[in-house]
Amino acid sequence: MHPGLAVGLVFSGCCSNVVFLELLIRELPGCGNLVTFAQFFFIAVEGFIFEANFGRKRAAIPIRYYLIMVAMFFTVSVVNNYALNLNIAMPLHMIFRSGSLIANMALGIVILKKRYTVSKYTSIALVSLGIFTCTFMSAKQVSSTSSTGILALTFALLMSARMGIFQETLYKKFGKHSKEALFYNHALPIPGFLLLAPDIYKHALLFNKSELFQVPGTGLSLPVMWFYLIMNIITQYVCIRGVFILTTECTSLTVTLVVTLRKFVSLIFSILYFRNPFTVWHWIGTLFVFVGTLMYTEVWNNLGPLLDRKGKEEEEVKKQE
Repeated sequence: MHPGLAVGLVFSGCCSNVVFLELLIRELPGCGNLVTFAQFFFIAVEGFIFEANFGRKRAAIPIRYYLIMVAMFFTVSVVNNYALNLNIAMPLHMIFRSGSLIANMALGIVILKKRYTVSKYTSIALVSLGIFTCTFMSAKQVSSTSSTGILALTFALLMSARMGIFQETLYKKFGKHSKEALFYNHALPIPGFLLLAPDIYKHALLFNKSELFQVPGTGLSLPVMWFYLIMNIITQYVCIRGVFILTTECTSLTVTLVVTLRKFVSLIFSILYFRNPFTVWHWIGTLFVFVGTLMYTEVWNNLGPLLDRKGKEEEEVKKQE
C-alpha cells in the first residue's frame, strides 16, 4: 500500500475516532468500560480470523510474555477510560497522554540504564513543561474530582511507558511481530471484562434508551449511542491499521511525526468543534508539548538531508530535460 494512503487512514481513522469518543462520553461519561470492551472484542475477533488463522497459527512470542504485557495493556486502557468519568476534558486527556515521551525516557534511564543527548533532554523538558502548564490550568477550571482523574492519567502514563520498555526487550529477543501483539493484547484481556460486566451491562441498557438514529441510505434505525459506538470501533480499527501499515512502509521517524501531527489535529478539532475551554496558557502548553515531541524525533536534523537530496534529484531531472 502507498504510504500516502496509510497516512490518510491514520488521520481519517484516528481523528474521527476522537470525535465519536467525545460524542459518547459527553452523553454518558461513565460508558468507558463498554467502549473499551467493544473495541477489544472487535479487534480480537478480527485478529483471530486473519492473524491467528482461527487458532491454527502458533505465536512467535511465548504466551507467558503476552500475559504480562496484557496485564499492563488492560490496566492502561481501563484506567484511561476511568479518567474520562472524572470530569477530565478530552483536550487535557489527549495532551496528558502525549507525555509518554518523558515517562518512557525516565523509565528507560532507571530500568535500561539508557543515556541520551542534550537535545533529547531538552525536548523532554519542553514536553514536561507543556503538560504541567495544561494540567495546572485545567485543574483550576474544573471540580476537585478531576484531581483524581489526573492521578489516574499519571498512573496510566507510567504503566504505558513500562509496557513500551517491556515490548522493546521482547522485540529485541524474538523479533518484531506487531500484528500478533495487537491480536494477543486485545484477545487475552477479554475474560478480564467479566469483572466489569455489571457496569458494561448497565451502560448497554442506557445505550438502548438513547434516541433513535436513522442510518443514512439503509432505512434502518438504531439508538444513536450504538451508532456512535459502532463508528468509534470502525474508526479505531482504521486508525490502528493505518499505523501498522506505516510501520511497514516508512521509517520510524515518519511514523512518529505522522502520529504526533494527528494528535495535534485531533486536539485542535476537539477544541473548535466541541468548544472545550482552552485559554492562552493551554495553547502555550500545547505548543511546548508538540515542539518538544518533534525535537525528540530529530525532525530538524533529518529534514536538511532530505531537502538536499530532493533538490539534487530535481536538478538531475532538469539536466536530462
